[in-house]
Amino acid sequence: MLEKRIRTLGILGIISLLSYTAMVVFSPLAYPGYDWLSMAVSDLSAEGAPSQALANQLNALFGPCGLISIMAVCIGVVGCKSKILKSGIYFFAAMEWVCDVGYNLFPWIKDAPASNPQNFMHLAVTALVVILSLSSLVLVAIGARKEQMKSLSIWAIVCLAAMLIGPIGTALLPKTVFGLFERFSTFSAVVFNGILGIYLMKGRFI
Repeated sequence: MLEKRIRTLGILGIISLLSYTAMVVFSPLAYPGYDWLSMAVSDLSAEGAPSQALANQLNALFGPCGLISIMAVCIGVVGCKSKILKSGIYFFAAMEWVCDVGYNLFPWIKDAPASNPQNFMHLAVTALVVILSLSSLVLVAIGARKEQMKSLSIWAIVCLAAMLIGPIGTALLPKTVFGLFERFSTFSAVVFNGILGIYLMKGRFI
């Protein structure tokens, strides 16, 4: 009975993904002149942004649901034999916590330079999130194969590739498409959390 209840929590990973997607898709409606191709997702919820209130409302379920789902996954993988897979899941959970706490503590300030202390900390949180995300996806991709979970390994590789496309694209291509490639990075982690939730619901970890 307890295992069934833990598996049910996986649906929160999907809800988290839907909440984030709704924020990205609909918040620009409250931001006149917002160009999703060139502007970051964080601009939508930045302090002083016209879409801040709507973005926070639409994104309200993203953090709580994502955290509950990934912590349930952490419980689910306790019985897995692969230490590499478990380490990857734990790293991913750490990334989720850093993301939720860090961005709430240091939201981006609209029209302020990157050298602003709060914006600097926002960028520092982003760097830590990226490091934990990349590490976790590599570990899951390796560990999942050892657990005979080939499909999860493939999903980890796909999300890892998407996450790498983001910084490569923003570094090499014009700033007019910065927003497009930034979304590869941001959505890769959110999508993978939803995928982990689906695997949990299907009983693949427990």
